[in-house]
Amino acid sequence: MKQGKKKLLVAWLLAGLLAVCSLGGCGEKGPEWLSREVVEIDDNYRTWYEIFVYSFYDSDGDQVGDLQGVVSKLDYIEETGFNGIWLMPIMPSPSYHKYDVTDYTAIDPEYGTMEDFDVLVEECGKRGIKLIIDLVLNHTSSEHPWFTTACEYLAQLGEGQEPSAADCPYYEYYNFVKGDPSSTTWYRVGNTDYYYEGAFSERMPDVNLDCQAVRKEFEEIMSFWLAKGVGGFRLDAVKHFYAGMTSKNVEALAWVNDYVKSITPDAYMVGECWDGMMTYAQYYASGIDSFFNFEFADSAGIITKTLTYSGETNNAQAYAKALVRVQNAIREYREDAIDAPFFVNHDLARAAGYMRYDERKIKMSAALNVLMSGSAFVYYGEEIGMTGSGRDENKRAPMYWSGEAEEKGMTRGPLDMEPQENQFPSLSEQMENEASIYHFYKETILLRNQNPEIARGTVARLEDITDGDITAISKTYDGKTIYLLYNLSETEEKSITFPAEQYGYTEMAGYLSADGGEVTLQDDVVIMPSYSVVVLR
Repeated sequence: MKQGKKKLLVAWLLAGLLAVCSLGGCGEKGPEWLSREVVEIDDNYRTWYEIFVYSFYDSDGDQVGDLQGVVSKLDYIEETGFNGIWLMPIMPSPSYHKYDVTDYTAIDPEYGTMEDFDVLVEECGKRGIKLIIDLVLNHTSSEHPWFTTACEYLAQLGEGQEPSAADCPYYEYYNFVKGDPSSTTWYRVGNTDYYYEGAFSERMPDVNLDCQAVRKEFEEIMSFWLAKGVGGFRLDAVKHFYAGMTSKNVEALAWVNDYVKSITPDAYMVGECWDGMMTYAQYYASGIDSFFNFEFADSAGIITKTLTYSGETNNAQAYAKALVRVQNAIREYREDAIDAPFFVNHDLARAAGYMRYDERKIKMSAALNVLMSGSAFVYYGEEIGMTGSGRDENKRAPMYWSGEAEEKGMTRGPLDMEPQENQFPSLSEQMENEASIYHFYKETILLRNQNPEIARGTVARLEDITDGDITAISKTYDGKTIYLLYNLSETEEKSITFPAEQYGYTEMAGYLSADGGEVTLQDDVVIMPSYSVVVLR
């Protein structure tokens, strides 16, 4: 076994021991499942940690997060159980968010150097962590040389002279028109009669992906980063490549997928198609591995509705039905699709606010997200219940490593961020408290990593369990079936008759409880405290 994998296994086993204590299993009768080894499978079904480098960890004292800061926290990320990292844009950009790129094959100086990136890739590899980076194909910065050259060219055209890609190839890299389109997403090029499209911002001109020359540029960019050792890409704003034209967007993504997989067959790609399930499911026809599952995310998504709304349409049974419905919708387009569940990300307010800072609900939202099939994504700081809502910068606040403002590594966050007051303790404090949100997240990820069926299994609802507070599902993978029962009652303990002879399980593989109470199994009856989850196999 490689040294990095040995370390990973030891970390997960230590996490299991911590789970024993926090779940009340440190006595003589500690559950046997807590000592079981993690099953390592080197595929793209992973538990991903999304990092905004700017606000994560500062290694050089300038209060801005950097790549060496991420390197210094890889042990933390590994020990928490994550085996994938998604870095938000790291390329040079004039903005705090860096989604307006000026150079696609460089590192933003605020974040460090290409040598720092090389170290990060190497250190991730030692730990069995797959690293993907944000790739923005829909638009560039208005300061990108492609765009500034095109604009300079248009500005010098004489009266009656028509632009030509033969004279300036970059003219075709963007969507330029002559005459005012009278649209709020088109902007004038200086004092000329030409306008360019910028669906997101005047500072983010849209790229013309019908231009084969610009596609060739992006192929070279993707090849550059794959040669650097990245494990794939998160693809930004894919439904905006061609606004309102799903089939053309799917074609463009098929081009990306085919090119990337021709270089790195096991590369992982996840696309952002911010739309309803019936739209983003169609994008799987492109061959891209995953698309973010917006059905379960955000303040009006299924997870929030399940935990904070009332009525039969939002209860535990409805949650189980939704798991199957989304799975089946995706598989209509591709059987080997990997769902990408998440609860919040950098564009959304943080989950603590949706849950009205109820610690028990925050914990259960973690379980509902992380225990879904596919590649589960967790935004940095969610594992400690961080605060952040309102303006965009507030959602990208500094990782709350310590309650001490002057603590080494603490960042200042984006300059226009409003002051954020976290309602829960810092990570350093939560690590000392086995009943904390952090330890619940860690135990949830451990349970996922111990049971490969959780991420990879085909979901089926157990229709004979009809209690509206109970989600009862099976997951089948590689010929094995496990069962997950969720008690989503906020107050009631539940007794569930679950015959071993009928379902074919032999043990309780693990459990989670928001209050730290014990889940028990005796004589085919599972007794579950309120807000708990159990896995039977």
